[in-house]
Amino acid sequence: MNTQPHDHIVKSYDEERHRLVNEILRMGEMSASQLEAALDVVERRDDKAAARIVANDEAIDALEHEVSQDVMKLALRGPLARDLREILAALRIASDIERIGDYAANVAKRSTALNAAPPLPHTRGLAALGALVVRQVRDVLAAYADNDVAAAQRVRDQDAEVDTLYTGLFRELLTYMMEDARAITPCTHLLFMAKNLERIGDHATNIAENIWFLVHGDDALPPREKRDGTNVAT
Repeated sequence: MNTQPHDHIVKSYDEERHRLVNEILRMGEMSASQLEAALDVVERRDDKAAARIVANDEAIDALEHEVSQDVMKLALRGPLARDLREILAALRIASDIERIGDYAANVAKRSTALNAAPPLPHTRGLAALGALVVRQVRDVLAAYADNDVAAAQRVRDQDAEVDTLYTGLFRELLTYMMEDARAITPCTHLLFMAKNLERIGDHATNIAENIWFLVHGDDALPPREKRDGTNVAT
């Protein structure tokens, strides 16, 4: 019995699927690098570098479009249940990565406004939050590359630590603003930047949850702790 045509179809599908995963990982690396660069320009107060980061966001958007096109090609091949999960997870993960790139660009934009004021010590708190979020993004991309559910769940669990750092920085900035009216404008920029970083952590968590979906389908996720206390009256 000649099975060559079927083998060719399967091989072609596997090659396209492999290409799709590599595109998503490349897109993720671009977003992670954007985030690291944005945090760096906050420290260096470099307006020109910040402008380059903002401009680079278009490349991430273009790659997300490529991912969407490749997903459609795979979907037209009549995939099975596992393949459908891979396609749906790929679309969701690409969307999360695109948003991470957007938030990194927002941090860079805010840094140029922040540079108009004297340096604030609170940028150290922002740097600590940023370092944690960068690690979250890089770890979840590695988990996706390796199809590693356990590693993805560790990233998901880290979100509580991100919430704790964000809440602490949020309250510290509010206190500083109340004590010194001159600090209101720069601290407001820092608040928005911190919120951007917290949202990046949320998108890394979304990616982790899509890795679970990819492997386990609709099986219930383990419970997750949340520690964002910025909306709680104290």
